[in-house]
Parts: sequence; C-alpha cells; structure tokens
Amino acid sequence: MLWAAVTGRSVAGQVFVLQVVIVLLLVVSAVVAQVLQVRHDSDTEARNRSLAVAQTFANAPGTAAALRSPDPTAILQPKAEAARKATGVDFIVVMSTQGIRYTHPHPDRIGKKFVGTIGPAVAGGTVVEKVNGTLGPLVQSVVPVKDANGTVVGLVSAGITTAHVGGTADQQLPLLLAAAAAALALATAGTALVSRRLLRQTHGLGPYEMTRMYEHHDAVLHAVREGVLIVGRDGRLLLANDEAQRLLDLPKNAERRHVLELGLDDDTARLLASGRVATDEVHLVKDRLLAINQRPTELRGGPAGSVTTLRDSTELRAVSGRAEVARERLNMLYDAGVGIGTSLDVTRTAEELAELAVPRFADFTTVDLFEPVLHGEEPRPGSDLRRVACVGIRKDSPLYPVDHRIRFVATSPQAHSLTTGQSVVEPRLRDAPGWRAQEPERTDKVVEYGIHSLITVPLRAGSLVLGVANFWRAEKPQPFDTEELALAEELVARAAVSIDNARRYTREHSMAVTLQRSLLPRTLPEQGALEIAYRYLPAQSGVGGDWFDVLPLSGARVALVVGDVVGHGLHAAATMGRLRTAVHNFSALDLPPDELLGLLDELVGRIDQDENPDEGAAVTGATCLYAVYDPVSRRCTMARAGHPPPALVHPDGRVEFPEMPAGPPLGLGGLPFETVDLELAEGSRLVLYTDGLVEDRERDIDVGLELLGDALRRTPDSSPETTCRTVLEGMPGRPSDDVALIVARTRVLGTDQVAEWEVPSDPAAVSEVRAAVTRALDAWGLEELAFTTELILSELVTNAIRYGRPPIGVRLLRDRTLICEVSDRSTTSPHLRYAASTDEGGRGLFLVAQVADRWGTRYTPNGKIIWAEQPLP
Repeated sequence: MLWAAVTGRSVAGQVFVLQVVIVLLLVVSAVVAQVLQVRHDSDTEARNRSLAVAQTFANAPGTAAALRSPDPTAILQPKAEAARKATGVDFIVVMSTQGIRYTHPHPDRIGKKFVGTIGPAVAGGTVVEKVNGTLGPLVQSVVPVKDANGTVVGLVSAGITTAHVGGTADQQLPLLLAAAAAALALATAGTALVSRRLLRQTHGLGPYEMTRMYEHHDAVLHAVREGVLIVGRDGRLLLANDEAQRLLDLPKNAERRHVLELGLDDDTARLLASGRVATDEVHLVKDRLLAINQRPTELRGGPAGSVTTLRDSTELRAVSGRAEVARERLNMLYDAGVGIGTSLDVTRTAEELAELAVPRFADFTTVDLFEPVLHGEEPRPGSDLRRVACVGIRKDSPLYPVDHRIRFVATSPQAHSLTTGQSVVEPRLRDAPGWRAQEPERTDKVVEYGIHSLITVPLRAGSLVLGVANFWRAEKPQPFDTEELALAEELVARAAVSIDNARRYTREHSMAVTLQRSLLPRTLPEQGALEIAYRYLPAQSGVGGDWFDVLPLSGARVALVVGDVVGHGLHAAATMGRLRTAVHNFSALDLPPDELLGLLDELVGRIDQDENPDEGAAVTGATCLYAVYDPVSRRCTMARAGHPPPALVHPDGRVEFPEMPAGPPLGLGGLPFETVDLELAEGSRLVLYTDGLVEDRERDIDVGLELLGDALRRTPDSSPETTCRTVLEGMPGRPSDDVALIVARTRVLGTDQVAEWEVPSDPAAVSEVRAAVTRALDAWGLEELAFTTELILSELVTNAIRYGRPPIGVRLLRDRTLICEVSDRSTTSPHLRYAASTDEGGRGLFLVAQVADRWGTRYTPNGKIIWAEQPLP
C-alpha cells in the first residue's frame, strides 16, 4: 500500500512525489539562503571590523608622530602587530601617503607598495574594499592619519580575510543541513500518510483514469433518464442532474439553496429535507407520478447528507395497469382450466363456471342449458332451457332463479346466440329493446336493480349449442367491451367442453345404470332355507361390476353367489350380466360349487379368447364365491375364486372368517377349485361381500376385515336387515369401489318336515312305499296331494328299481312346496321323451312332468337323486 502511494502511477503517488519535491526545494532554498546570509554577514562584519581597527589605530596617540620620525617602522611595527593580535584582524599596515608600507605581518613585505586603493584616503576619505591580496580574499579598509592640523601624514589599512570572519557560520552549516534533513524526513513521512489515505479514496486510479471517470460520471449523471439529487446535512441542494431539473422543474439557481425554498410540494420537500430512507414512494409532483428512492450518504464514512433518485412512473403506471389486467385474465384462464370440470356432473360444471367469473369478471353470472342436456341427451332446437346456475355478488337479484324454465324471445341476445352460435354484447341494457322484450316487467326490475351491461356467449361443443352463459355487470360503471368479450368466449369455450364431457358421461352412466339395474336381481326369490337381506352401493365414479344372486335349488337348498368384475362402466356391467347368467344356467345343473366355478372359469377364459383386446371387451379380472346351504343337513358347501372369505356369525355372537382355499381368479385356469363344508347351527348368519367393503386405497384388507368383524360383533342376534345397516354405517366414509353385501340367517327343516324310507330293490315294495307316503301326507294335512304323490313316487321308484342300483331311498320334504326325492347309486339319468303308439313304456316321466311343477336330476358323490316338486294346497 505504501509502495503504491510513493510510486508515481496513481494520483496519490503523483501527489506524494510533488509534495516531496516541494519540501526538498524548500529545504535547499533555506540552506542556500542561510549560506548567502552567512556570507553577507561575514562581509559586513569584515568591513565593520577592518574599518574600526584601521580608524582606531590611525587615531591612536603617537601614530601621527611616529610617521614623522626618521624610522616609523621601528615605532609602529610592534604596535601594529600587538593591535592585530588583539583585534583578530589579519593585518594592520601603516603606509605613507605614497603607499609604501611601514608595517606588515610579514616583515619582508615592509617597504613595498601597498596593494589596494589609497586615493580617497589620501584625500582624507575612507576606502573599504574586497581584494584578493597576498593573504587571499579579504576585506580591507584604508583610513588617513592626520596631524593636529588635519593634514594627512600617512595611511592605515586594516584587513581581514572572509575565511576568518565566517568561521562561526561555517560551523552552523552542518547543523542547518541536519535540521533540513530531519525536516525533509518528517515532511516525507507526513506526505506518505496523506498520500496513503488519498490512495484509498481514489482506489489507486491514475490521473487519466480519474479524469475519464469524472467525465463519464458527469456524462452519465446528466444523460441518465432518472433524476439524481444530492442534499447536504443542512438541507441545501448540492447537486441536481438534468433529469431532476426537468422532473421537479427546479429554478436555474437551485443548487446551494435549501430544498424548502425550491417551490416543491410540501410532501416532496419534507422528504428531501428529512433525509430519511424511502423506497419507491410515489409522489404527485404537478402532473407527474414520481417514484422516489432516498438513502443517506454518511454510510461507510461518507459525507453527511442524502442522495435521492426520481423516476417518472406516470406512463409505467398506465402500462402496469394494463399488464395487471392481462395477468388477471391469464390467471382466470388458468383457474378455469383447473377449476372447471372437476366433476362429471353437468350442473356442477355450470356452477363452477359461474363461481369463477364472479366477482373477478362479472357481478352476476347465469348459465342456461337445454333440458335434454341435463339428462345426457343432445340438445334439441326449440326445446326450453333451464337455468342451472346463478351466482352473484348479492342474493336478491331479480334475474331468473335456478331451475326456472326459460324460452327466450327471438329478439333477445340469448336467442340470437342460440340461433347463430355467436356472442352478443349489450353495453347498455337500458337501451336494448330486444332484451327488454323478453319479459318487460322483470327486465325493468333488472335495470332498476343496477344491472346495466350484458355479455351472452353460447356454450358450443363442436357443432352442438348446449345453452348460453350470461355475464351481467352492476357495480363497475364501465360497460363490457370487446376485449372482455374475448375473455368471456375463452372462459365459456373451456366450460363448454367440460359440460359436453359431463353430458356424455351422464348419458353413458344412465345407460350403464339401466343395464346394471336390469342385470342385478330386483327381488329375491321365495325360499325357506335362509332369511336374507342385501345391499348394493354403487361406486363413486359410476357403475361397477359387483354382483350377487340367490338361487333356489332342489331339495329346499339355496345357493348364494357374490362376484366382482374389475372396472366400471358399461363393459363391467355387461360382463357382470354375462357371468350372472352363466351362474344361473350352471346352477340349474345342480353342480357342486367347485365344479360350477370350474365351468365359470372356463367360460371366462373363452370370453377373453373370443373378444378382441383392442376393443377393450376382455375380462380384466373377476372373482366369485359360491355357497350352497342345505336346511335339512345344516351343511353349507362353499368354494371361492380369488374372492374374500365369508364371515360367519354364530348364534352366540361369535364372529369368524372360515379358512377356505382362495383359488385363482376366474379366467386364469389350470388349477382346480376346492370346497369347504361347514355345519351351521340354526340362526347362524352367513355374510358374503365384495372387496369394496373391506379394501380401499387408504387401508389394507386386513384392517377392513377387522372393521367388519367389529361391526358384526355389535349385532348379536340381529336380523339380517339390521346387520346390513350396521355394517354399512360402520364403514369409514363412502367407499371408492362398489359394494355388494348379503346377510343370510339359516333356518332348519325339522324332523316333522322330513320323511325318509329305504326301499328294497323289489317291485313289490312300491305299494308299501305308496302306503307309507299316504300316511305321512295325512299326518301333514296334505291329503289332497296323496294321489299325485303316489303317482310320482310309483314312477320314480319303479325306474330306480328297474334301472338303478341299490340302496334306493325315498324322502319327502314339506317346505314351501312338497318335494319328493328318490335316490340310488346309479349315475344314469332318465330323460323325458314322447313314447310311440306301439311302445309299452316310456310314458312315466311324461306323467310326472305333467303333475309336478318342476322335476329334475341331482348328482351326488354316491349316485343321483330324481326329484319333483308340487305346490302346497
């Protein structure tokens, strides 16, 4: 730093060198002056001393007499040497008026001619001169020696060399030089410190850079399009650039004047005088809006005061106002993109459009749609419109309310939009006769209410016009303009797409719901083995593929089935219907649950192979649980294909989930299904359900099963209906998937409703069986059925004896119907046919089919059962 200060490249270095040179010149000048002064003083002293000594010796007593003596040298030489030594001069010479020496410090020079001027002295005057004599440079004085009469009788000269007179001064010169050197060193050190501070303040810049920086600073200061003011601590204006002069309209002599005296407005003047910190403060100065920033200058050791910048924001404010409007419109369009169409509901989508527009764009917004659109149909020209949304800044507007049916007159802006598909702006409703013709009494109220401007935009989706959206203005006095019309059209265009999507979804959903309702059981069939209640909850997103069924089987048995097809919509509903129909058909064969699921699995596999996957018709996943309950044996046989296990509520309230093989979902094939047999006590409740009840995106199936178990434990000894209600009420929120739930409470056919016999393999035993059956019917009070029952049993038992294998059994069941069953160990099934006129047999089954409501064959692991049902009287 110090080296940079003493070098001459920077301004500080040049100042340092200049100051050192000046100090050095001053020291040299002082030394030279001192030397000259010493020399001058030496000459003066030599003159004075030599003159005084000469005059004293010339006027001394005996000097004049000695000159008249025959040997003046003898008398004056000793006196002259004594006087010379006493006075310290270099010589005292006494001479004649002709200049012949009588005395001299060097005796060899006595008698010789005096070197010097003696004329004036001979004339009675005095001579003082500097000469280079035999002793060197000296000052000598010549004075006359006069007698009593005043006659010059001789001359006396006294001289002294300048070397002898200046000795003291020469001794002082080294001290003078030492003092000068010390002064030079101190001055150099002080100059270095000052230069160092100057170096910091100038940042080491050279004179060229300093000059260029100042020129650039001055050019920028006066060329910048921002006013700059510098105000001192006392509030006086120190600097104002050209832009500040223009913006504040300052007088020409403004600098050095107090800011309160410049004619500024009070707020601006007080701000400038205070020196406080200000950031983008807006002040109205005459017709300009100025943004003022102010900071103090004494920060970091700067001088006291403040610097202020001024920016004209008049045009910027107007531009920023337009930019703010554009930004708000972009925000509205963005919000429309994310906020309109959040649901597939036509009415809700229209409400979202109205809620978005109020109050950001309009004070009131109404949406009117054609009636068919609300039901998912395409709009029909000429049909009435219904107001589906009406949102405003106030609730008491006289506009048509929601659900009001409207038919617009031909001259109205809405009718024009619906007919032409173009938007209409009515800037002044008071002067719009076409609009006022709609309903003069109501439109008068609208105008009196303060609504003064309208934009009507058709809701267009392709070539379809779904309705109109109306934007009304009341609070803002300016009417709608063309720019706002463009924004309204953009908003409505986005909403129209969402409304059309919701309309299409409504149509598809209605079709899917119709299909699903036609496929699901509307009522449960009559049967006496189970007391059943059921619930079906559709999914939030629409129709699903969950299904259930109750199928009466032979022998008073009942089959319960519940299944789930993955997905929602028409495809899931259609697939569910196909599977349900297949289960109906397979159950008519009286197959065991595992065999029925095997056939169903094969069917689903064929469906996947036959359908084109590109058309999206393949079954993406299906599960099923099939259970058969026999009220006579109290045995329930179940099998499942990838379905959740059932829940069993015992009569004592104990809940369990029976362990049973899960089996693969339908359609995978390759693995057989397994059955589980459970013996259920009377009054047990069997709960079948789909996974939507126990599984959700937010909880695992284990948690759902635990919740289901807790709900079932809260319903001890409850009816199936109460159990369904309790289970659904205990669910945490609305399920995201559809739910099918069946609760079946078991009943038992007692021994008083069942009669069994074992028949020997002998045709003669048929009569004994008929008699036993007749007695049983009499005991049950069914005498009316004795004849037909004997006829049925005779034919069936005879066929079993003739074509079957023993043992042969007969069983009567008195339930809702009278059921006759004949069993044997043969797997050969009789077939109904028309007997020819020449045949001796083959008419027995035909007679059975005529007298019985239903009949059929059921295979068992040990053979078969031929059964027939008759209605009770």
